[in-house]
Amino acid sequence: MRSDLLELLPSHPTLTDQVAAQLLSRIEDGALEANERLPTETQMSAQFGVSRTVVREAVSRLKSMGRLVSRQGSGVFVAPPHSARALAFDPSVLQSMDAVLQVVEVRRVLEGEVCALAAQRVDAHKAQHMREALDRLKQAVAQGHDGVEEDLAFHRSIARAAGNPHFEHLLGFLEQYQRHAMRVTRANESMHQTFLIAVNREHEAMAAAITRGDVAAARRAAVRHMANAAKRIEQADPSTQRALRQLLGQPASLRH
Repeated sequence: MRSDLLELLPSHPTLTDQVAAQLLSRIEDGALEANERLPTETQMSAQFGVSRTVVREAVSRLKSMGRLVSRQGSGVFVAPPHSARALAFDPSVLQSMDAVLQVVEVRRVLEGEVCALAAQRVDAHKAQHMREALDRLKQAVAQGHDGVEEDLAFHRSIARAAGNPHFEHLLGFLEQYQRHAMRVTRANESMHQTFLIAVNREHEAMAAAITRGDVAAARRAAVRHMANAAKRIEQADPSTQRALRQLLGQPASLRH
């Protein structure tokens, strides 16, 4: 496998990740019930065999997700079922090629309508912002960079053109589940000029349809782009497939 692909792979789950996942699992399966008080940091530190700092970080993460709440002078409790929860995917479900492709599928449905709305609501300022984002992407690729961040920024510029901030926030949320996989597949695309040309044409088609206010064409262009993104993952060469499976924690011999 190419060494530059291996360098793109993230580290294994941290102790904080593991403790947070175990606590979340206990909440989900009912071992820790709503409004139940958690053991103290010291007790959980001994139970999990980790430092109090790790426990504190894991608890803080679940608080940010809305699964735990602090009550002054009483400790930390499992949040009641009706409390607001932050949108989150369990990272453990994103450990297969199928799971990555499912996230792409979610984006395909979402971005088709986002592009359609952008075409309805575009103005000169929004069109210029989108064009600048696309130009930055092209420049990054021309300079030999993977262009992942610029690619994501281009898609966010379209969401901004749709005039609904929640779309931009939702796409930003989904990005975290694709960023590493995109870096690997971008390395694959950089070795195949036809892939780079195809991606550029797809982006241009989206931008052009939105700029001229063609709602149907914008929707088609976005859906086609995300469908082709899935195909590029599925059709990646063997070294990229191995890198993706290592990234996802799968044995190299597994097929998706």
